[in-house]
Amino acid sequence: MSSYIPYGKQNINQQDIDAVIDVLKSDWLTQGPMIERFEQAVAAYCQVSYAVAVSSATAALHIACLAIALGKDDLLWTSPITFVASANCGLYCGATVDFVDIDPRTYNLSVEQLEAKLKQGKIPKVVIPVHLAGQSCEMEQVYNLAKVYNFKIIEDASHAIGGEYQNHKIGGCQYSDMAVFSFHPVKIITTGEGGIITTNDRELYEKLIRLRTHGITRNPGLMTEESHGGWYYQQLELGYNYRMTDIQAALGCSQMDRLDEFVTRRRFLAERYNRSLQNLPITLPFQNEMSNSSWHLYIIRLQLDKIEKGHRQVFEALRKSEIGVNVHYIPVHTQPYYQTLGFKRGDFPNSELYYGSAISLPLYYDLSEEKQDYVINSLRKVLK
Repeated sequence: MSSYIPYGKQNINQQDIDAVIDVLKSDWLTQGPMIERFEQAVAAYCQVSYAVAVSSATAALHIACLAIALGKDDLLWTSPITFVASANCGLYCGATVDFVDIDPRTYNLSVEQLEAKLKQGKIPKVVIPVHLAGQSCEMEQVYNLAKVYNFKIIEDASHAIGGEYQNHKIGGCQYSDMAVFSFHPVKIITTGEGGIITTNDRELYEKLIRLRTHGITRNPGLMTEESHGGWYYQQLELGYNYRMTDIQAALGCSQMDRLDEFVTRRRFLAERYNRSLQNLPITLPFQNEMSNSSWHLYIIRLQLDKIEKGHRQVFEALRKSEIGVNVHYIPVHTQPYYQTLGFKRGDFPNSELYYGSAISLPLYYDLSEEKQDYVINSLRKVLK
């Protein structure tokens, strides 16, 4: 098979293209009506009160932390198995970042480890559970701990739009203050770059709206003095230019129309992997019965004691076969920058063990059964 198979990619159809062209021909390219329409579409889908679209999920995490006034002398805890943005957002606010090791079955933040760490006495201002690969963390248990120890919860649901937890759509914030989605092209839907924050808290919503636009408001009810006129605005706090454009939002609206279709296809392909790979010396993705993943990623673990090749050898053999496998993720605490903050290898053993054997196989809407069979057969050959 000659064509390269990536681990993930976007699907853009004519409806998406037409939606973007319509905006390009309109009066609005940046802050126009499509942004609010996209926000309303996501909020309605997740059955949540508010949604705030921004330029990336990293921007979303940053202003979500700012909205709860995370700052110097505060603690943020997250999972080591995530992209660095889940931790960096705390550092942007001047807070101290620490990690909670993962559950060896789900690869999400371990509730048991979280509880044990809380009992040691240091209490974070915010915990960011990461829904790795599209499967929700055990949010009810995290929420119950938050009630006891009084910390805020921001769900990093970057992988998880379209997924469910306890028969509710992820992003509904039943067990959190806010949730964040990513719309990068390898994610389930895309706006090119982009992210969104969902919340049921009106006060947080209004703060997020200001923070994405330089801390500025045009709402007379929030101003410190009477408006000077129709042109008037006030900067109430230090915000950022984290706005999404109408062009991106138009693509997002169109993609939202097909979200369920995308997730259905991913679940079909994941189940196909499950059936075809079950007799190989690998550990298949465990699914918590309370959760229904949207399958952003399909992550296998190599049973290295049963294979004559190492992790890197298997990875490179698959890449040589034109299969764009990847590893999600390198534990954040092992990154050189985080080592300068005092973290060291061995701090979070489950995460490090996971990293030593994890491989993400290709999974995306356009992956044909023929190409998937090629991935499966190639993996079989490599593991022989």
